[in-house]
Amino acid sequence: MPMGGYRAPGWLPGRGALGGNAQTIWPALWSRRHLGPRPRFVRERWSTPDGDFIDLDWLDAAAPAPDPAPASVPAPAPARPRAAGAGRPLLVLFHGLEGSSASHYALAFADEARRRGWDAVVPHFRGCSGELNLAPRAYHSGDHEEIGWILARLRARHAAAGPLFAVGVSLGGNALLRWAEEQGEAAAAVAQGVAAISAPLDLAAGGRAIGEGFNRLVYTRMFLRTMKPKALRKLAQHPGLFDRERLLAARDLYAFDDVFTAPLHGFRGTDDYWARGSARPHLARIRVPALVLNARNDPFVPACSLPRPDEVGRRVRLWQPAHGGHVGFPDGAPRGHVLTLPRRVMDWLAAPDLA
Repeated sequence: MPMGGYRAPGWLPGRGALGGNAQTIWPALWSRRHLGPRPRFVRERWSTPDGDFIDLDWLDAAAPAPDPAPASVPAPAPARPRAAGAGRPLLVLFHGLEGSSASHYALAFADEARRRGWDAVVPHFRGCSGELNLAPRAYHSGDHEEIGWILARLRARHAAAGPLFAVGVSLGGNALLRWAEEQGEAAAAVAQGVAAISAPLDLAAGGRAIGEGFNRLVYTRMFLRTMKPKALRKLAQHPGLFDRERLLAARDLYAFDDVFTAPLHGFRGTDDYWARGSARPHLARIRVPALVLNARNDPFVPACSLPRPDEVGRRVRLWQPAHGGHVGFPDGAPRGHVLTLPRRVMDWLAAPDLA
């Protein structure tokens, strides 16, 4: 069953703003995200063309195998052999705003990759691996050039092995789709399929939503609590890079992006950044199999901002279930798990249901 028909378990609220927030917060904090031992990663550092670095966390194939799945977890697809030289698929996961390989969804996807015998890697956007990057830049929702450089290098390394699939979560999902849109037909030479989960495809609509009411009090404060200190450390690296007082005065993502994210990455301001960075206007340009999954009760991504089927190309599949929250999609008995999401997404990537 695709995630397009997903409904939250009965022990979580299912309606209105309460349901969307419960389905976002509970799985991020308390739901099970792996079976048996926590997935282990091996870190690799790459130097970037502009004299900076990024860190990639590779799933450690030598780590202990996971426990058998309980009855509440859907049966996995048949695992591929892990013998030397086998053509194993490679899963590349791009995390969301202030995420990392330790995020609940990253661990869940790594666990599913381990169960299937896939290789997996989580590239960290600059400044998200636990160490501040060096260049006078960070990362942003439309960072398709960085996505393209990472994927091209991974494709070259993986050329003699199996297919490469890319998944982007939230901010990473929008940036991944922007890459697929910009590449057009050329994307298929790099990735055999892409998936975007809870991506804010209309950045202005998402920015307004997260800056209001409960979202402003909880989610905006959570993000700014880590983003502002990073920005100030960046200013210490590069004095005069931006206006420190304006940054300290920022109380929402619009103001933060206006003083930091937009000017550091070549945009005229937040409005220009959000307009040029949004994936929704260009979805018809995608020529690689692409899954776009958004819950209609996502507190960050208003349902009215989601694309309609007539706005996307024939290589794009839209899943827009009523439930799921923002990168939530919990399943099973209390306390629940978040393992159904990677299972269904990776099933689709392996066999996309496109005409």
